[in-house]
Amino acid sequence: MSDVQGFVHPKFEAVRGAFAAALARGDDLGASFAATIDGEPVIDLWGGWADAEQTRPWEQDTIVNVYSTTKTMTALTALWLADQGALKFEEKVAHYWPEFAAAGKQDVTVAHLMSHAAGLSGFHEPMQPADLYDWDLVTSRLAAQAPFWEPGTAPGYHAVTQGYLVGEVVRRITGKSLGTVFAEQLAGPLGADFHIGLDAAHDGRVADLVPPPQGASISDGPQSALAKNMATNPPINPLETRTRAWRAAEIPAAGGHGNARSVAAVQTLMANGGVAGGKRLLSEAGVRKALELQIEGHDQVLNMPVRYGMGYGMAGPTRPMPNPNTVFWGGYGGSLVVCDMDARLCMSYVMNKMAGTTVGDMRAGMLMAGVWGSLMA
Repeated sequence: MSDVQGFVHPKFEAVRGAFAAALARGDDLGASFAATIDGEPVIDLWGGWADAEQTRPWEQDTIVNVYSTTKTMTALTALWLADQGALKFEEKVAHYWPEFAAAGKQDVTVAHLMSHAAGLSGFHEPMQPADLYDWDLVTSRLAAQAPFWEPGTAPGYHAVTQGYLVGEVVRRITGKSLGTVFAEQLAGPLGADFHIGLDAAHDGRVADLVPPPQGASISDGPQSALAKNMATNPPINPLETRTRAWRAAEIPAAGGHGNARSVAAVQTLMANGGVAGGKRLLSEAGVRKALELQIEGHDQVLNMPVRYGMGYGMAGPTRPMPNPNTVFWGGYGGSLVVCDMDARLCMSYVMNKMAGTTVGDMRAGMLMAGVWGSLMA
């Protein structure tokens, strides 16, 4: 097998062992894991293979599509814009995007978009995968359609749509795409190798996502009508992520490319009071805005209890974590990032062998539990 490479602070040596064991057992094909404390890297590991045929080792600069872990980058871009005073979460979406008021959505707020409460978890009209590459088509359809439920009354995961909704608000305010604002204001200043819209020059170092086993994909098994709509309209096929069209498109809820190091490099801003890489990009109050509970209850799409803050999932009774001021989110297949504001700890896991889970799985959970355990020892 391809050897585990990278470094760990001596305090977390057990985490290296757990990471290597997961690769050796075949739980992972290729993966990376990173952590920062007080803004400083303490873990940066990678290993395994970038392809199912095991012809390309997972290298230090290997990146991969992380699906909904991308949402944390979109949320942070909106939080940055709000911290600049250009965006108000309590404002009506139609204030920034007048066409959005159609079909009874005149009272939907930006906070509803950020917390999966806008009632726009999918599309009414039939959609094809290639439609996701046409920003104007997607946003015009979302602006015209009626909500599936009364906005603000219940959570329902906006798996694909959230990025277009928040992204269009960002575009209306700045005149630039969300991926551009993210690159210019966050990833660029931090030197973070994370991309929402990937240039072809990077294709040679992108790992292949390996789909979940037969019968374990996001569209398999009994589902509610809302969940089926999310998973099949358009169909979510991991093999699509290997195409140039997918990689080039800005799909701010699902199409980001990076690795654990670059995810942590950006999301350290959330864990460390707005400072990462020695640079203050947001105020402490600006990042803690994410801790403001927006809605909780049974998610009508994910079919599980959730607590949504401003753009992130929140720790709580249904998702217990060691420290209460913790936000997180993960991606289809298993990627995950957790920002523990109490411990000033950011942890990120990125892989290419997909499980059937929607927002992270136990591979990341075990590694992160090891970090927390070592901190408390």
